[in-house]
Amino acid sequence: MAENTAASAAAAATDERTMRRARRQALIDAGVNPYPIASEVTAHAGELEEKYAELPEGADTEDVVSVAGRIRALRKQGKAAFIVLEDVSGSIQLFCRHDVLGDEGWALLANLDLGDILGATGAVLRTRRGQLSVSPTQLTVLSKSLRPLPEKFHGLTDREVRYRQRYVDLIMNPEVRDVFRKRSQIISLIRRYMEAEGYMEVETPMMHAILGGANARPFVTHFNALDRDFYLRIATELPLKRLIVGGMERVFEIGRQFRNEGMDLTHNPEFTSMEAYCAYSDLEGMKRLSEGLFKAIAREVCGCEEGNEVITFQGQQIDMSGTWASRPLSEIASECVGEELTMDTPIEHLRELCEKNGIEVQPNWGAGKLLFELYDELGEKTIVNPTFVCDYPEEVSPLSKRKAEDPRLTDRFELVIAGHEYANAFSELNDPVDQAGRFAEQVAAKGMGDDEAMGYDYDYVRALEYGMPPAGGIGYGIDRMIMLFCDQPAIRDVLLFPAMKPETITRADIEAQVAGVVTDNAAASVDAIAEDSEKVAAAAAEAPAALVAGIDREAALALLTEHNHEEFHIEHGETVGGVMRVFAEETDPENADFWEVVGILHDLDWEEHADDPVNHTVYAAELLRAAGCSEELVRAVQSHNSDNNPELPAPELPMEKVLFAVDELTGLIGAAVIMRPSKSVMDFEVKSLKKKFKDKRFAAGCNRDVIRKGAELCGWELEELFSRTIDAMKAIAPDRDTFGK
Repeated sequence: MAENTAASAAAAATDERTMRRARRQALIDAGVNPYPIASEVTAHAGELEEKYAELPEGADTEDVVSVAGRIRALRKQGKAAFIVLEDVSGSIQLFCRHDVLGDEGWALLANLDLGDILGATGAVLRTRRGQLSVSPTQLTVLSKSLRPLPEKFHGLTDREVRYRQRYVDLIMNPEVRDVFRKRSQIISLIRRYMEAEGYMEVETPMMHAILGGANARPFVTHFNALDRDFYLRIATELPLKRLIVGGMERVFEIGRQFRNEGMDLTHNPEFTSMEAYCAYSDLEGMKRLSEGLFKAIAREVCGCEEGNEVITFQGQQIDMSGTWASRPLSEIASECVGEELTMDTPIEHLRELCEKNGIEVQPNWGAGKLLFELYDELGEKTIVNPTFVCDYPEEVSPLSKRKAEDPRLTDRFELVIAGHEYANAFSELNDPVDQAGRFAEQVAAKGMGDDEAMGYDYDYVRALEYGMPPAGGIGYGIDRMIMLFCDQPAIRDVLLFPAMKPETITRADIEAQVAGVVTDNAAASVDAIAEDSEKVAAAAAEAPAALVAGIDREAALALLTEHNHEEFHIEHGETVGGVMRVFAEETDPENADFWEVVGILHDLDWEEHADDPVNHTVYAAELLRAAGCSEELVRAVQSHNSDNNPELPAPELPMEKVLFAVDELTGLIGAAVIMRPSKSVMDFEVKSLKKKFKDKRFAAGCNRDVIRKGAELCGWELEELFSRTIDAMKAIAPDRDTFGK
């Protein structure tokens, strides 16, 4: 039923577009240009409402104004018509009368639609019903709308459509426009505040030859003129600190950063940050800077009174007034576990506390890392009012200055509000010898597979060798700040154009746009345009009505155990089969048996031919055919190894794409689960999986690039694939819950 409704809506929209195109042509045939060059606006709706607030009902004026905006309502009543125009400041009614407009102007009304952009010139009046209006003597079509707006005012509620078609979201939802007005206001205020504090705004390169300033997976681009790869910046830290060396005592930069990572409520691969550095300052200076900045925003943007800077965020009251708390990380962790913890707490006891609270640990973790995990998993989310969390262990702060009184701790804080981090600050490392050593450690980590580790920046160490004064430095997540002050739950709600998975656009979509187009020169064919467009993707291949495996589940398990004797390989086949069935029941229930058999048999030949990964599944095909399996099953099994052997079929059906995505991922999840105290997938969370995924030294045999490609094939964000696969494994969890040993 839902599919029929959607199809009917799409057909109706297509018919409406056809009629609007016809009205566009009717305007042209009547000598009216529906997209003129010139337009005139002398007043906005909001200004008129304010200026004529005291104009009595039924009163006319001789004040002539020109207004323009989008038609949001249109109603004819005999020889009168009422049009509601919406502009950037609000709405104004046009009270159109045949005798005032004349025949030509009145005839124009027949070719107007909701959503058209219209200009009107006429006198201001207030109708007898009290509606402030403009009585136009002239109407001008400024832009003919060919697509209908959503049917109801505020009717655009689908978040996927809202984010992808932000232009429609802004048209339909005035509160969204308000968020982005506030965003602009906040960024403008930040600049003014920083300048008033004596900071100079600077610009540093977007492309870096060496990765540095943070631990993150980068986007890579190729610089043709130099014939070498560069990285889109992940942070502005190192260029800004070079300026401190050069004598610019206070600098800041607001700009975009790019991190090739997943998306969630508080992360987007392209985001805005501000970093600031102040010579001869320290953490205390960064605390005072943060307090002053956040309070200034609360007063100017949220209307708070000085000394009572209290805002509401997602139902929680946040009190920013007064001096903010500064608390050691170990103190917060101690509160969460009910006993005092310090860097001197025995490591074995810290491990026991982690295990008791369901936090998986690594054997090589020291006291600092264990303390941090207890805080990160249990403590951060308990913080409501602004708190500077201080004294981070050196083990988790490799680029921070150590504290003189205890070199196991660093001079660093994170600003936490409502359970989220909003700033990270350091007393900056300025010892070139120490810095060179820490860069060397990062290069070693990179060599061990950490693709988020920084490179060795020779020039930055050289800059420090000239001498950098003591300095405080801080980085703010601007998007998160805007979420806080605009009371928005997700980062996508404060980004005009958030990152989205590619949209599937068909040849028919393009044909509908170019149909009837007349050009001065030769125009490309629809096929050529579809092939050229980066956004066009072939419609997702549909699974046949019924897929026949030629073998049932029990026979598939018997075949698997005939050629595999290691318990892990048999368990892996069962797990992937079960997960495939869960996914099938959501999207292709008719073929759930087929999906499960594919999962069970996908690595049929692995144990016998592990030394020949290129021909993995080639041998399997022979075994499957000998067992009487169908060619559909053979193809599906072979498709998941097409990365290693281009002669094999690539995943095309949804079932094949899911297999490609979950094969490696279920192995990674199984490895992570058995590290947990509970040995159970039932309390395993996406957050834990993301940590393991980023640590390439963990379960190094699980290819992260294959998992990423699998998510792309399925059209999912990486975090969605993680979440859905964990849920599927929970749904099929056996009593032992381990999925591997």
